[in-house]
Amino acid sequence: MTSKKVLNVVGARPNFMKVAPLHRAFCAHGAFQSMIVHTGQHYDEKMSDVFFRQLEMPQPDVYLGIGSGTHAQQTGKIMMAFEEVVFQEKPDLVLVVGDVNSTMACSVVATKCHIPVAHVEAGLRSRDRSMPEEINRILTDSISDFLLVTEQSGLKNLKAEGISDEKVFFTGNVMIDSLVHFREKAAQSSILQDLKTTPQDYVLMTMHRPVNVDTKDGLLRLLEILEHVTSLKRVVFPIHPRTMNRFESFQWSERLRQIPQLTLLEPLGYLEFLCLMDNAALMITDSGGVQEETTYLQVPCLTLRESTERPITVDLGTNELMPLDAKTVNQRVTEILNGNRKQGAIPPLWDGNAAIRIADVLANV
Repeated sequence: MTSKKVLNVVGARPNFMKVAPLHRAFCAHGAFQSMIVHTGQHYDEKMSDVFFRQLEMPQPDVYLGIGSGTHAQQTGKIMMAFEEVVFQEKPDLVLVVGDVNSTMACSVVATKCHIPVAHVEAGLRSRDRSMPEEINRILTDSISDFLLVTEQSGLKNLKAEGISDEKVFFTGNVMIDSLVHFREKAAQSSILQDLKTTPQDYVLMTMHRPVNVDTKDGLLRLLEILEHVTSLKRVVFPIHPRTMNRFESFQWSERLRQIPQLTLLEPLGYLEFLCLMDNAALMITDSGGVQEETTYLQVPCLTLRESTERPITVDLGTNELMPLDAKTVNQRVTEILNGNRKQGAIPPLWDGNAAIRIADVLANV
């Protein structure tokens, strides 16, 4: 049997955690020739190298080096560069994951070149079209040939949008595959000792979405939340460069740095962050994937957003949605740290074997 040549597209760090188990599963399956194409949409040499190494991924077969820019500039550059790769490699399948610009751009190119597209994490919807990720999700799903779904809401959303059932497969969550695979290795990280902390002795925070960090009002609320939470417990905050730049441009970086019991860090490697998440008393975030990871780890999570494209983390998991409102958030933080935490369960098929199921599906279509 001739092996199928698959181009696995990665564009930003969350994509690495999803493609790593898929590439591993494709290589083990025998029916695939698996290649990794890194668009370089988000590229920090130090962080990308760390993620590839820690996730035990080979260096990309193709690196496009697109870099940053407006959404239109970035999307256009990715499409032009990826089209050349498609012409040269003549793949049997293009696989895209998640909802970044690379996901949408490469799926459009492949479709117009008559190459089948598989979308991993299909069907997720926040119902908030002000988020560029929501536009990328809707467009990618509308043209994909194989829609690989992580949670039941995805099945309902795709059916409501008129996607044919025969294209849709409920396979589970590849993000959890990476977590399960590397959890023991992450536990050996020295990050807790390096930070002179112990399990349950800190709150972990990430914050980067424009709606939260791009305005003076949003940053002021964030400062008020940090000042309250640190009065109860230490906060470890690996701060996104975008967020730090906003604090500096509004001349609030000094106020941030002077908060007692606040530890600001550069962005962390996957293993270090997983270790911190696994041992946190509470997670405060506006990220997508972190909502899923904390649900699996059974760590309380407050997501400072009005909506989530991952509703199962709220319906079944440990996640709670909160507006970026200092009074509301601070009250709930106090309750959680005093023991009034939400009990959650692990969603169906979040078992570490999603990539194997995806390989089986794609080998037989």
